[in-house]
Amino acid sequence: MRFGLLAGPLAFFAVFFAWPVAAIVGRGLKADGAWQFGRIGEVLGDPDIAHVLWFTTWQALASTALTLLIALPGAYVFARLDFPGKQLLRAVVTVPFVLPTVVVGTAFLALLGRGGLLDQLWGVRLDTTVWAILLAHVFFNYAVVVRTVGGLWSQLDPRQEEAARVLGASRLAAWRRVTLPALGPAVAAAALMVFLFTFTSFGVVQILGGPTFSTLEVEIYRQTAELLDLPTAAVLTIAQFAAVGAILAVHAWAVRRRESALSLVDPAHTSHRPRGAAQRTLLASVLAVVALLILLPVGVLVERSLDTPDGYGLGYYRALQDAGDNGSFLVPPIEAIGNSLQYALAATAIALVVGGLAAAALTRRGSGRLMRGFDALLMLPLGVSAVTVGFGFLITLDEPPLDLRTSWILVPLAQALVGTPFVVRIMLPVLRAVDGRLREAAAVLGASPLRAWREVDLPLVRRALLVAAGFAFAVSLGEFGATVFIARPDHPTLPVAVARLLGRAGDLNYGQAMALSTILMVVCAVALLVLERIRTDRSGEF
Repeated sequence: MRFGLLAGPLAFFAVFFAWPVAAIVGRGLKADGAWQFGRIGEVLGDPDIAHVLWFTTWQALASTALTLLIALPGAYVFARLDFPGKQLLRAVVTVPFVLPTVVVGTAFLALLGRGGLLDQLWGVRLDTTVWAILLAHVFFNYAVVVRTVGGLWSQLDPRQEEAARVLGASRLAAWRRVTLPALGPAVAAAALMVFLFTFTSFGVVQILGGPTFSTLEVEIYRQTAELLDLPTAAVLTIAQFAAVGAILAVHAWAVRRRESALSLVDPAHTSHRPRGAAQRTLLASVLAVVALLILLPVGVLVERSLDTPDGYGLGYYRALQDAGDNGSFLVPPIEAIGNSLQYALAATAIALVVGGLAAAALTRRGSGRLMRGFDALLMLPLGVSAVTVGFGFLITLDEPPLDLRTSWILVPLAQALVGTPFVVRIMLPVLRAVDGRLREAAAVLGASPLRAWREVDLPLVRRALLVAAGFAFAVSLGEFGATVFIARPDHPTLPVAVARLLGRAGDLNYGQAMALSTILMVVCAVALLVLERIRTDRSGEF
């Protein structure tokens, strides 16, 4: 039964992930039918490439440390304190995580770049400095720490820390010796996820880094799309693949520790109103951080989309309805909205089928190293170069029986690769919580496996399925790295349209990019607010 469930997901990942990536690597490292492994040493020994590898690593470490420093107080506030508007604010801090990285870069460009808020107020520009990149990464990953660490923190029994204080420990000592060790696996898991997302950062660095800064992902794009140097791109893909594999292996170990080492309680019994000046000050400081770090960039983005040469108005939004003389598009940019919605809906359907089957297989009894390896495989698309996958689509899916290069389905397939890991991560804990004896009872009564799933599992996991669909839809809507290669010029997606507009000079192009980014942000935010009303389980990562 398990291997029957695995067949579909394995085939999907083999054809639409492993094959394109292997094809790029093969084309880059093969010459006259022979492997040129010496090319690996040549590329990695290049001083310019070494600088890219160094910058990719240290900015990811710096981004991770800064995110933990800023977000851990927020994790405590959302886990242990009750205050008006808490659930709404929880959704607000999650919005940046589902925003396309292109939109994140655009928002910080409006805040820190030429003509941005800081430039207007104090004449300060940070758009080509590493600080802009680090702050944008914190903005993007704040919710990862708040949800991962805060989800566990809200379930820790506070009586354990209280018992340590009764025995004479100070508040700090009790937290350091009791709570911190319990939170350790969750903090490690969150740190590894933040490191993964920042290590493979593309859209943020592409927009804010300028010519000075380049991560591995940006360099792969440059070598592939601009220089057509496939050997170098192939070596960088292998290096990124190896690093991501190591990160995911450590992450899986941290998650297993978190799941098995603790006795948890109902989160409803652990939160309370702020007590004393210290907790009220902490709450106020977290609200201030949310306002400055999350609401301010978003607000500036919206303001720039309305600030036309003729005063505040909808001029940039109306300009989206006309291609005019804009050579970036064959169609009016407004059509990117409909294209993105259609693609994202198709990608969500694919991700639900593939991710649902994979999650069901992972919940069957007797999971060992093979199944843990499969679980890690499902996460690889989040870290392996989307640029490589997109370009790989073009060179592999261009002849029968899979001649899809001119088909609209190519974009949803690429987006589904990114959405499937979220479906698995959301569905897996809920499916594991279903009592297997219910399925056995249904089988004894004569129900087929399909009917048992429909009558037993589906009613219990319906809400989780809706949440998984929402997250898959949001991340599919914002996928950029692969889509930039495969989206047809007459059918651009929203992130691709934003990037094209930002790549052209002129106030009209800039204003239209801000308008499209605002539209994309609003769609993602609405999807997230709906999810917050649907979901009942507040624990776990997402």
